[in-house]
Amino acid sequence: MQKKNKPKNHPPLLVEVAWEVCNQVGGIYTVIRSKAPAMMKNHSGNFCMVGPYINKNILAEIEPLNDVEDIFGQAAASLRKKGYDVMYAEWLITGKPRVVLLNPVIEEKALSVVKYLLWKNHGIATPSGNVLIDQVIAFAFLTKLFLDELVKLRGDQPVIGHFHEWMAGLPILDIRRDQMPVKTVFTTHATQLGRHLAINSPLFYAHLPFFNWEEEAKKFGVATEASIEFGCAQNCDVFTTVSDVTARECKHLLKRAPEVIVPNGLNIQRFEALHEFQNLHSLYKEKIHEFVMGHFFQSYSFDLNKTLYFFTSGRYEYKNKGFDLTLEALAHLNEQLKDEKSDLTVVMFFVTKRDFTSIKPEVLQSRAVMEEIRQVCEAIQKQIGKRLFLESTLQQDHHLPSLNKFVDDYWALRYRRTIQTWKSKNLPQVVTHRLNNEEQEDIVKFITRRNLINRPEDKVKIIYHPDFINSTNPLFGLDYSQFVRGCHLGIFPSYYEPWGYTPLECMASGVPAVTSDLSGFGDYLMKHMPDHEKGGMFVVERGKRTFDWSAKQLAAFLYKYLKQSRRERIMQRNNVENYSSAFDWNTLIKHYEDAYELANPVS
Repeated sequence: MQKKNKPKNHPPLLVEVAWEVCNQVGGIYTVIRSKAPAMMKNHSGNFCMVGPYINKNILAEIEPLNDVEDIFGQAAASLRKKGYDVMYAEWLITGKPRVVLLNPVIEEKALSVVKYLLWKNHGIATPSGNVLIDQVIAFAFLTKLFLDELVKLRGDQPVIGHFHEWMAGLPILDIRRDQMPVKTVFTTHATQLGRHLAINSPLFYAHLPFFNWEEEAKKFGVATEASIEFGCAQNCDVFTTVSDVTARECKHLLKRAPEVIVPNGLNIQRFEALHEFQNLHSLYKEKIHEFVMGHFFQSYSFDLNKTLYFFTSGRYEYKNKGFDLTLEALAHLNEQLKDEKSDLTVVMFFVTKRDFTSIKPEVLQSRAVMEEIRQVCEAIQKQIGKRLFLESTLQQDHHLPSLNKFVDDYWALRYRRTIQTWKSKNLPQVVTHRLNNEEQEDIVKFITRRNLINRPEDKVKIIYHPDFINSTNPLFGLDYSQFVRGCHLGIFPSYYEPWGYTPLECMASGVPAVTSDLSGFGDYLMKHMPDHEKGGMFVVERGKRTFDWSAKQLAAFLYKYLKQSRRERIMQRNNVENYSSAFDWNTLIKHYEDAYELANPVS
């Protein structure tokens, strides 16, 4: 029997609710923001986003809209008339989606009533004094009120509410209880318990079927969050998650298998450099060269033409993000290259966010003195050039004159003194910043224990940069995307990673990367792209392997990459960028549309 076409006059109103709409906290912000153009293309005037109005700096990124302009604005205006702080605007990103921002701060007495009803109607107890949970509960209350107003105005149009994560999903419980005419889709990007359990359980995946989610939630102090998440998964019309890896987690911890997998994509157009990407790699690599010269060459030097830059980045989760496996593999690689007396050098950057007081003075000073050397050299170069030109017009025998006499004693002395001041017998710093409790840092402890301390004979050098890179960074002078393009390889062999945007961003930037079969992205590559290695994407096996086995496999991947010729690496960058189109939202949005179709099927 053939499906009937959807009624042309009554497409569904689609409301996408997330804590990270206009509020950058983590990876969901990237999902919401990068997906917006595809959502607007498919749903246009029938689509809006709802988020919390807590980031007042967002005013620079939004353009307020007339409330009566459409049904979403009218619903927002109705809520404002009742005394709530509501902003209706256009988010000034690609696609320009409409957003309803709700201030999640309500009167204490009203909040107490809402929390009581949450316990009475749904059995979810809430702690006192937890600011985030209080805001989440208030946000859910306001989102439900907004949907009530929307339902009153909708006429015959169906309404679909799509909720991301526990921080936005709470309205699902009351929508189901009140039997509202709203179809609900809930997406979990990572379970509340999964991240905690993965860090603390050596055999997390093997033990998944045996965890009691309520007991574990109490143990880790996330009982309220996990209860909300569990309730959302149980009460939504359609349950989705971002990967098959996380789907297995959901089946055991949330007791429901997702109906639809919605893999994360990117707005690839934002990364496109066309034929320029190789030039951009060379340009930004030169900027990284400058940092490396300033950081290492005051102690000793090595051939930058035979130096490759590897990096890893992301939230600091030593085990979950695979920092431990990466370090172990680098230790293996260092010994192998030293045994071979290789002329290659690897500089490995760990870029993450940790508490620090300042950049280390010696790191800044070395960079500053090197900059002074550059200025002195440029002054000498200018002086020599001018005098050489003048001398060449007077020369009769066409012999090259002695260049030393063209340099003033002042500049020659300043050059010698600056170089002498800069040179040091100390080893280059491993950590660029003054960390709080540096001796307790897992990365630092590993480096100290395994003696990976940037000695001259080490072929693998380590730079631990405990702050995210942006354009105002005094050490690099690059934003993060430029830094990525300047590197040769990204390394992300995660132990727990529901999806994994960082290797996908590498792919879109034309940079080969390593992921793992325990990340959603790596699992997707193995199932859908069997020739991923040809495209410059390497997947470390971690699911059914020991830590040591996986570390040696990663070391082998890195060694294989190092042994490629420059031409082969250029070809691999070409290949990896070509692969990125498979992860464009214009391709992957179909999975979201499948979820909406399942929630609101055409009869």
